Amino acid sequence: MKELLKKLTETAAPSGHEANIRNLIRKEIEPYVDEISVDVMGNLIARKGKKQKDGHRILIAAHMDEIGLMASHISEKGFVYVASIGGVNPLTCVGSRVVFLNGTVGVISLETEKIDKVPTINQLFIDVGATSADDCPVNVGDVCVFDRPFIDMRKRMVAKAMDDRVGCLLAIETLKQIKESPNELVFVFTTQEEIGARGATTSAYGVDPEIGIALDVTLSADTPHCTPVNPVLGEGPCIKVRDSSLIAHPAVIEAMKKAAASRKIKVQMEVLRFAGTDAGAIHTVRSGVPSGCLSIACRYVHSPSEMIDTSDVENAIVMLKVLLENPIAL
Repeated sequence: MKELLKKLTETAAPSGHEANIRNLIRKEIEPYVDEISVDVMGNLIARKGKKQKDGHRILIAAHMDEIGLMASHISEKGFVYVASIGGVNPLTCVGSRVVFLNGTVGVISLETEKIDKVPTINQLFIDVGATSADDCPVNVGDVCVFDRPFIDMRKRMVAKAMDDRVGCLLAIETLKQIKESPNELVFVFTTQEEIGARGATTSAYGVDPEIGIALDVTLSADTPHCTPVNPVLGEGPCIKVRDSSLIAHPAVIEAMKKAAASRKIKVQMEVLRFAGTDAGAIHTVRSGVPSGCLSIACRYVHSPSEMIDTSDVENAIVMLKVLLENPIAL
């Protein structure tokens, strides 16, 4: 599990440029599915099983993309100014290394001598070692992501892009383990979630599911001076109740609770006051789709070093397998 998560998180694939991670995931899952395809938006769609009398067509979505930066201007001295891809926090950027998809490595810095307020993206630049615009190996429109390795801390794991490569891991491992199900399972590894759940929107329309389940991270609240609310690391997978894009369907919530209880897995109920997931897009497609989200608590989301708990991931895989192997009563 950890070796696969290392591969997933260390792959560079910002929104709109998911080919590298899609190819990796496809290679992992192709022997375990009945049908696999890529749609116009770049979503990887893997189908497994046929719907039986008491089953449903279930869309399980995990987004492949990660946040990143796009070169917007090259200065005369070869410094690269950037625009954000997704919710990049400038506070976590300064001093971080990045890698462009063409292999160029750079360091993010700030164009001010005195830092007396929160910087903006427009103040950031990337130093790629160039001395002029002519010898800069980056062009306007090139994209980059944080350049950080996966670290195994035994009980905890740290990497860039845990959001949402850990969701991809849950889908991959569960897909591999499921042998029989009354449900038609459609695993969709989606694109462009970080800039508006665009891949989930189009793929859900095409799949036309009867139930939608997103797999993603959620903000933890267990570090100093955090507002004391759920969830926290190490206390189990999270069942989403709401976020800014979704009020989860009660029947989906109940099915998740039942799956966890059947294996005596401790879970956390997640009420997120802002942000959203692919489930927010899926549940409004066509005439509506009963939807929910299984989340992993994560510290330092959208930073170069996102942290999750190993046991939360292991229990989420068990819970998701049970959920998908059984009928869901709507």
